[in-house]
Amino acid sequence: MPRDTLTREQIVRAAIEVLDAEGVAGLNMRRLGAQLGAAATAMYYHVKSKDELVVLAADHVWGEIELPDPDEVGWREATAALAHGAHAMISRHYWLLPAMSTHLVYGSGKARYDDHCLAVYEAAGFTGPEADQAAATVLMFVIGAAQGEAAESAWRAQLRRTGADEEQRLRDTLARITEIARRFPRLRARTTPSVDAAPALPDEDSFEFGLRTIVDGLAARLSTHRPRL
Repeated sequence: MPRDTLTREQIVRAAIEVLDAEGVAGLNMRRLGAQLGAAATAMYYHVKSKDELVVLAADHVWGEIELPDPDEVGWREATAALAHGAHAMISRHYWLLPAMSTHLVYGSGKARYDDHCLAVYEAAGFTGPEADQAAATVLMFVIGAAQGEAAESAWRAQLRRTGADEEQRLRDTLARITEIARRFPRLRARTTPSVDAAPALPDEDSFEFGLRTIVDGLAARLSTHRPRL
């Protein structure tokens, strides 16, 4: 594909496909050119470097998140929807968290998400810095909750690049983790099934529990400490 028929949008979308499959380490202009059927040099006509391309791709995926209307669904449901949307997006694009740790990612996609989050918390009753703190608290929780999945996906991508047997390595790793956990009493109790084990908790995973707890805390703060005008 000649460089004058390529667009930056095409290059960014192709870069996201490569990143989803191989992570940041697997992205280079030659690999991207093969993805697009173009010479590697054609990429530089639209983007200056791999680093710039990673930033563009990272900002682009923030634009995938749907933005709920707090006036229609209420601020609590809107908060939950934004959190779920960000968590699902990070799970799809596991490379985003490593990219954000080494690149300053900010553009219209991330700004769109941040601005709408502030609108939701302002609709709830937070003002000024407290709206910023509420938005940051929920986003930090989402990023932390997605870290484990993202790390596993990055590890799997690395195994694929080296040609290793993913499933065998996973079994070996889980066996090693279990062996280590069994050295500690509380972890051992959770890795060793028992007929006397306590009944299972309600059908609510850790993400749902954490998100609900944070939203409940924000609601309690609103009811006991009204933000200063």
